Amino acid sequence: MTSRLNRLAVALLATTLATLGITVANPSPASAAMTICYNTSQAGNYAGTANQAASIWNNATVNLTLSANCGSNLRIYQITGGGSYAVRTSLGNGRVYIDTQQAAQYSPLRIMTHEIGHILGLPDNYNGNCALLMSGGSAGTSCTNPYPSSAEANRVSNLFAGTFSATDRSADIFRDSWPSALTSVS
Repeated sequence: MTSRLNRLAVALLATTLATLGITVANPSPASAAMTICYNTSQAGNYAGTANQAASIWNNATVNLTLSANCGSNLRIYQITGGGSYAVRTSLGNGRVYIDTQQAAQYSPLRIMTHEIGHILGLPDNYNGNCALLMSGGSAGTSCTNPYPSSAEANRVSNLFAGTFSATDRSADIFRDSWPSALTSVS
């Protein structure tokens, strides 16, 4: 019971500080605010990749847990053609589409983790830096890094602690993170 009260107190403190405009860097895991239930029933060959990506996000962040097939906050689909992309309907909710053609060219795990990053509130960052997950395909086909940088992970943790404005959590569609198979990356 004391542990539960401590978690509640930490969550209340983080919320109060956020209301006052004070950002809490890396709140303790005891303040976990949300479970995102993802559904892989339409993920085809990429269901295991989705599970790996969820594990990466779970290990990199606090204030959220991605859990398989307990609901449908996040639905993952395997598609062929049209490019991999994410549709965020609200923070932690939406759809991820993994294009088999792009997954044959780029690292499927990097694509999956990147697209889930959009659902978790991160924008694209087309700077070509392989160390940044959200640089997407701009880092080239040889980049296989599926891990968010500490800054990316901290931003997601802070979003789920409620320390960013509503505009950071709004609906959006994220396309063109991955150049098509016909486009070469310099």
